[in-house]
Amino acid sequence: MSERVEIVRGIYDAFARGDVPSMLAAMDPKVEWNEAEHVALWPGGPIIGTEQVVSQVFARIPELYGDTFRIEVQRLHDCGDSVIMQGRYTAVVQPTGRDLSVQVVHVWDIGDGKVVRWQQYTDTWAFAEATGIRPLEGTSA
Repeated sequence: MSERVEIVRGIYDAFARGDVPSMLAAMDPKVEWNEAEHVALWPGGPIIGTEQVVSQVFARIPELYGDTFRIEVQRLHDCGDSVIMQGRYTAVVQPTGRDLSVQVVHVWDIGDGKVVRWQQYTDTWAFAEATGIRPLEGTSA
């Protein structure tokens, strides 16, 4: 397993434990975080920096999903300076009581041993249906 894959695997393991400090330690302080366009937590553009990732993403996950949100890592691909994860999100959406189960791909760009950029691709329609949160109107990347 390459060093880059170990970094990403460590982030998923830390997420499963609820260990946010370990996750952040693996990221550049100025990380560019990109939620899939029109997914529930997408703010309309990139999220810049670990402090913003915490406030706009990690702090909001429990609000939407309680302690039910899981990431099932199915495959990790070493692609040079990037690692691609294929997997699945599962959760129970707290405000609606609906189950969420969607495929997901994450692209992790690694520079100098830290995550410098993250991009999510997932089924935004399924998120909208489960959460009741409609995509941002009039917003595009």
